This record gives sequence, C-alpha cells and structure tokens, in this order.
Amino acid sequence: MEDFGKKAIEEILKIGNLEELEKVRLKYIGRKGIITEKLSNISKMPLEERKKAGKELNIIKQNITEEIEKQKNVLKKKKFQSTECPEGMNDVTLPGKPFDVGKIHPLIQVMNEVKEVFLGLGFTVATGPDKETDYYNFTALNIPKDHPSRDIQDTFYIKTKEPKNSKTQELLLRTHTSPVQVRVMEKQKPPVRIIVPGRVYRHEAVDASHSFVFHQVEGLAVDEGITFSDLKAVLEIFVKKVFGKDVPTRFRPSYFPFTEPSAEIDIQCQICRGSGCSVCKQTGWVELLGCGMVNPKVFEFVKYDTGKYTGYAFGIGIERIAMVKYRINDMRLFYENDLEFLKQF
Repeated sequence: MEDFGKKAIEEILKIGNLEELEKVRLKYIGRKGIITEKLSNISKMPLEERKKAGKELNIIKQNITEEIEKQKNVLKKKKFQSTECPEGMNDVTLPGKPFDVGKIHPLIQVMNEVKEVFLGLGFTVATGPDKETDYYNFTALNIPKDHPSRDIQDTFYIKTKEPKNSKTQELLLRTHTSPVQVRVMEKQKPPVRIIVPGRVYRHEAVDASHSFVFHQVEGLAVDEGITFSDLKAVLEIFVKKVFGKDVPTRFRPSYFPFTEPSAEIDIQCQICRGSGCSVCKQTGWVELLGCGMVNPKVFEFVKYDTGKYTGYAFGIGIERIAMVKYRINDMRLFYENDLEFLKQF
C-alpha cells in the first residue's frame, strides 16, 4: 500500500502541465479513481484488516491531494511566467488567460432530471411558499396534534409579534413540499397531476446522511379510478429512467398520516452493489422514496368527493437520489462548495 502511494506521488512530480495533472488527479482520487475503488473493496475484508487498510488509504489519499495542490501551484506559476510581457509592454498576440466556466450544481442537475421524467409522464410543476402555516404543513395533511414531527425538535417555528390569544396561524418553515398539494387541490378540481420541487427544512443534526435544509420533489395525481397499480407503474418508470433498467428495486409497506395504504421504495445499494456496506447498513438496500394512496381524510379538507375520486402521492429526496446515482457516501459534500468535488459533475 505504501509503495502505491509513493508511485502516485512520483508520477505527479513528473507532470509538466495542468491538463495532465488533472488526468492523474481523476486517475487516483476522482469519483471513479483508484482510491475510490480500493475503498469500496475494503468492505469485503475482515474487520481488523478493514480498519488498517482504511486508515492507510485515507493517509495516502490526503498525501496525494496535497501533492497535487502543490504541483498545481508550481505549474500555474510557470505558465504565468512564460506568458508575462516585459515591463511596460502588452503583447496583444498572446492568447487570453483561461478561466473556469460555471457549471450547474449536481443537486440542481438531479432536480432537473427528475422533473424532466415526470413532465414526460404528463405532470405539471407547482410551487409554493417556504414559510408555511401549521394548517397546510400538518393539519390539512392529517398529521395529528400529538405527532412527533410537530415538536420543536423536528420543526423550525417562526416567532411572530401577534398576541398569544390571536387566531393567526402559527408559522414555520415547511418540513416537506406536500403543503403545495393541499393549496393546489383547494383551487383546482380533479383531474390533478402535479409535481412540487423545492427546499424543505427540518431540525436535524448535520451528518453524513442528514441536513437541516434539503430538497424534495413531491408528486400528486387525483382522478376517477386511480389505483395503487398506477402509482407503482409511474415510480418504476421513474427509477428505470434515472438509474437504468437493470437496477433491482422493492416496495415495502410503510406508514404516513397523509397516505393509506403507504409504501417505501428501496433500490439496490450502488456503492456495494448489494453485498452490504456502511452506506446501506450492511443490508444491500437503500431507501429511495415514500409513497401511497392519498388518505380520504386529506380529500375531506379540500372538499373532494371521496366516493368519486382517488389519488396517489409520493415524495422524493433529491440528495438521496444524487447520493445513490453518483455513489456519494456523505451528503455534506453537496454544501461545502469544494470546487474539486463539484467539477466532477
């Protein structure tokens, strides 16, 4: 392992231009590089060997990263000096200095891809406010007063100057984009077929798989004769469009106050390919989204005829999709603005 690290650094030191240096960077520490491949194979080792190998690989990765940065600075300085004009002169025949062109953030790329899939299936995009009322965020979605999600440990509430006995609705930052579904149904009679992309906020401790702000795409379809089979078919098309036709998936029964029956979709872990790793908690599966048939109690809030109309709803976490799709094991990478990470997309 040590010889591998020395060989990589020797290769870096021999490079004479920035283009070749970038190729070597991708070769060793890129998203599909040698280090990433070796780290993914560690899960197959016995526990003690796994600890030792993981520590060694992380040290090698850090050394390679530092050496690449040093070499990059050296090469940039040489390039500047080679094109510098004598004092007091401007050589207009020299090519302009290159500059980085901005790229679309990977989360927005995934958001756009998800939207395109559902727009192609006949859905339209709806939007709503990030600042919501208790009624739209909880009550109208059949979330009871004693539900844990209403606690200040889970929801960001907004203080107002209204007197305590005021009937003004309590304000909060929406915990999901589902309130927009209620707002749309209040104004529009069936058929309804919408997706709702946007930011959501939850009182979460930040770690590799959680953040206090993240992105969702909610979906809703309401009409006469809609069944769970329709929901299953739409979501299977979505998974195949985004991840490919051969990725195994499974439906599991679940519970959500606003859908009944409810389910969750799991997808085979794309990091270990189902063999078990820390990302999938050794199960070989990663939870992808929640879904179900709209609870008739939600229809009662918007005055839909529950004897005539049925519908389904689903909620997709964009960060979760991006992590599975690009085989990223830490959500925080999306928010650290590390250009070396973002340039890979």
